[in-house]
Amino acid sequence: MHRGDPDWLAHSRRGDGPPLVLIHGIGSRWQVWEPVLDEVARHRDVIALDLPGFGASPPWPEPAEPPSPPQPPEPLARATPGSVQHLADRVVAFLDALGVRRPAVAGNSLGGGIALELGRRGLASSVTAFSPIGFWGPVGRRWCQLAVGGARSAAGGLRPALPRLLASRAGRVAFCGLFYGHPGHLDPDECVDSAAALADAPGFAVARAAFAGWQLRRETAGALDDIPVTVAWGTRDLVLPYATQARRARAALPVARHVPLAGCGHLPFADDPQACARLLIQTY
Repeated sequence: MHRGDPDWLAHSRRGDGPPLVLIHGIGSRWQVWEPVLDEVARHRDVIALDLPGFGASPPWPEPAEPPSPPQPPEPLARATPGSVQHLADRVVAFLDALGVRRPAVAGNSLGGGIALELGRRGLASSVTAFSPIGFWGPVGRRWCQLAVGGARSAAGGLRPALPRLLASRAGRVAFCGLFYGHPGHLDPDECVDSAAALADAPGFAVARAAFAGWQLRRETAGALDDIPVTVAWGTRDLVLPYATQARRARAALPVARHVPLAGCGHLPFADDPQACARLLIQTY
């Protein structure tokens, strides 16, 4: 499969072993997994992808007709463009084109919701979800939308000043502290590139608006009770706060393994790459 094919997504593939698909969150790109990729690729055939409309992947094409609702038991909502269900469909089409069937899947934030949706449908052999969306109430969902929207506005508005701002530890703490538990340790150039990807993502607005159509409950867990599922949450997550949303995740998925990541933020891979890599390598 090559760029230009209808199901193509930008991605990085490395390593050997059983396939593991990594799915980033809203406004992000596959490079968010870089702190753990080399270690995980020693054990898995890792496919880290850019969702449609994010990173280097093109936006999804306009459908010729309204999309059909997903087919798993008790669909959560219509698969409107940019929704978890719609993006899960696009990931499935990409993996089918690669010849990858029922892999282990991991995701973060929006990608965590997509990973859980694939597991819910019976299309994943295991799921690891880091701070996944969908365990919020109306206030928590609105806060998440405001937080990520504000970060995108700041990335665009401050863009000319970002290289200078993010070169300092204080600047990284101020600009990246919403997403990371230890923002001062981040690589400045990577911060600039990530901010540019957030500001430029054409799929952002539609995906952010579609958050309202995704919420996972006990009665809609589908096949998730039948596979290994790990839900990991940074205890310093400011976007999807650990205290409330991890508790709802435990109630919705009581059979899953629930792991707190002490001191980590919403994007825990740079905060504690060893702990995150272990969770990606080990299922139970």
